Amino acid sequence: MAKKGINKNNLSLFDIEDMQEHFINKNKLDVVKMDYIGAQSVDWQELFQGFDKLYAITFSSGLNFVYRLLDMFEYSEVIFGCESIISYSMSEIIAYQNNLIKSMREKASNSKINLLDKIDSGKAKFYVVRKQISHEKIYLLEATDGRKRVVMGSANMSYNAFGGRQRENICYMDGKQAYEWYKNVYDSLKESSTDEITHKALDIANITDNIDDLPIAETVKHQKVLVLETEKENSEEINFILDTQNLAKTLTPIVPKAERKTGKILLNPETFIKLRRHLKHESVKEKELRSEYPQLVIDAFKQTVTLNGDTVDLNPTSEEIHHDIDLFISYMEGYKKFHGDYEGMQYRYFEFANWFFCSPFMATMRDMAARFDQNKLPYPVFGLVYGQSKAGKTTFLETLLKMMIGQKPKISAPDFTRSSIEALKRTVQGAPIIVDDLTNNRFNQHAIETIKNDDFGVSEHLTNYSAVVISANEDVKAVAPEVIRRTIICRVEAGLTNTEVMKSNVVRNVQQKIGTAFYREYLRRMLEIMPDLIEQLSVEETESAPDILKFSSEIIVDIISQFAEFTPKYIKVLSLENYFSEKVTGKYAIKTIKNAWKTSRKSFMVIPKSNELRYHAGQTYDAARLIKELPETLEAHTSREWVVMNLEEAKDFFGIKFKKTFIKF
Repeated sequence: MAKKGINKNNLSLFDIEDMQEHFINKNKLDVVKMDYIGAQSVDWQELFQGFDKLYAITFSSGLNFVYRLLDMFEYSEVIFGCESIISYSMSEIIAYQNNLIKSMREKASNSKINLLDKIDSGKAKFYVVRKQISHEKIYLLEATDGRKRVVMGSANMSYNAFGGRQRENICYMDGKQAYEWYKNVYDSLKESSTDEITHKALDIANITDNIDDLPIAETVKHQKVLVLETEKENSEEINFILDTQNLAKTLTPIVPKAERKTGKILLNPETFIKLRRHLKHESVKEKELRSEYPQLVIDAFKQTVTLNGDTVDLNPTSEEIHHDIDLFISYMEGYKKFHGDYEGMQYRYFEFANWFFCSPFMATMRDMAARFDQNKLPYPVFGLVYGQSKAGKTTFLETLLKMMIGQKPKISAPDFTRSSIEALKRTVQGAPIIVDDLTNNRFNQHAIETIKNDDFGVSEHLTNYSAVVISANEDVKAVAPEVIRRTIICRVEAGLTNTEVMKSNVVRNVQQKIGTAFYREYLRRMLEIMPDLIEQLSVEETESAPDILKFSSEIIVDIISQFAEFTPKYIKVLSLENYFSEKVTGKYAIKTIKNAWKTSRKSFMVIPKSNELRYHAGQTYDAARLIKELPETLEAHTSREWVVMNLEEAKDFFGIKFKKTFIKF
């Protein structure tokens, strides 16, 4: 796919690096030539006093200082920016504007300053940036007698900067010529990339925290449409900052804490000996992880794949592909010997395999979705395989990983915590991290919190972190809704006996012989379609996110149809509906209710008058577990052991007429 040119109305995928280079070459610096006259010691009041109007641009401000400074002027305008915002995505803009306005309200109330009177009387105007085109700290001062002054330098609008508490570079120039040049800079920023903070947004008596009261929302209402250009930074500066922050997090448990009374931190030679030991230990641990876990780096933009630093051959022979597919189908056909719903297991295992193979692309899709303010949920990076024991869950995951990278690493359940997994995700690349045999208690303690942390890697624009796959036994009875919508769920209900497990050689034979040819062919075809999928994410008018799981399954079906002697019925084209529709996520609940209606109708109360269906689950915890898998449309709630549902909605969801019965439990 050819690279697209830079278009402000439709930011496009492959210009992430080109855009930076384009502007670096195109734009020259505006440099103000100055003469040194002298230096003097003044307090901040002396620097600003004697003028009637103030126009200021500040990043990182102390609002108490801002309000005090404004009292010195008859008229003031302030543009607020935020140095901590990295990409200026829609989510970051909304978060910053929301927090700034909350802080402005609180500080004004505490300082007994009526901001609304200042705005209504025309004495003050406030703006907030939505685009990073300025990093200036400028203070323009104007007097009624014609005097003009420009204050500039490194100082933000705060006591720390202007109170002599820290070193700052502060300069000023008096005169009309300098003032007019900087006023033009100020007006340009205000016009092109700010939103005005209105009376409505700051109204302390009407604190509703409504998103549509934010400054950017008001701008959109007036302009009807607003094009945001997110910053495409992969710069050394940002990476340096993030690396520094990560190292600081590593050192935090070891460095001395400040004394409560004095606030001082005491350092001695022993401190640095401990730090050196700690860093050495962390370095060894990271090297061990890197040696144990693979580095599968898939670059969707450069169309390359490397494994542990070596280029992956994406052109396997037909014989190699045919060999791997025959072994994979033989493996899947082996589930016919299992006791229970083995056909359902084959369908669910294939659905999971499709996501598993596709998972290395999810980080890139999530990053691009974040850049263009699209939904990240269609690109899940967590998978859960749970249910009946001796269902071949562990060997299934090992086999998939062997097909991807030729090895099968995993971690044991006791090692699973949010911090350990996030550390692995920063170390391992590409291939899924498998957490084997997680207990229900540990799942609830650590996995749920980890999965709900849905923004991992977003601010750093990480594009190669691994998905996490959790294997658990049947003590994980049900999964909470906040986990379901972020996780590929595979619940299995078939298994072997102990002796059958001991006698079976299918798994060992497949794992010994199967190679990576199928997956290399899959990667080649996926890389061909990735540019189009990412392009779809950059289109603002798109109604739905591109379904990468659908395209992935189409490629798998095409490969198997081309190279296998036959295509089993469970190998089929899938979509997000196969993973996240209410009938899929509520499959266990549907099965439970249907079985109970067939075998124990006394467990139900059908009350048409109040449009209620009641089901006696047996125990309180069974009712609580069941309700987790029911959709909101059922308006379900529990009453001790009873699950109470909307009768008409239940008829449609469960596919049962639920005729009235007079038998009560």
